[in-house]
Amino acid sequence: MGKKYTIQKSPFVVPTNDGKLIEEHFGNATDGNSEISIAHMIAPPGWSEPFQTPEFDEYTYIIRGKKQFIIEGEKIVLEKGQSIKILKNTRIQYSNPFEEECEYLAVCLPAFSIDLVNREDS
Repeated sequence: MGKKYTIQKSPFVVPTNDGKLIEEHFGNATDGNSEISIAHMIAPPGWSEPFQTPEFDEYTYIIRGKKQFIIEGEKIVLEKGQSIKILKNTRIQYSNPFEEECEYLAVCLPAFSIDLVNREDS
C-alpha cells in the first residue's frame, strides 16, 4: 500500500515576463490535479495584471506586503495576515502598486488553468 501523503519539494515555477514568482505546489502543472491548485507567489513592487474574469473561485492569503484588488470596480487592499475569497466569474484586476514586494498564497477551485482566466489583454 502506498503512502497516503505527498510532500512537494520541487514546485513548478511558472514562467513569467513581469518579475512575478509563481511556484505551483499542487495543481495542473505539478501533479495534474484539475480540482485545486495551491501556489506560492511573490509580486514585485509596481507589478500589475490586466483585468480578468476567472472561471474559478480564488482564495488569497497575504504572507507579507500588500496586494491591491479591483473587484467589480471596487478597490480593496489586503495586508499581511489578511485573506479574501473571490467567486468565479467575477471581473478583477490584481496589482502591487506599493514599494515593497508582496508574498502570498493563492488557492484556486477548480485548479488554475490559463484557459479559465479570460484576461482582457489589449
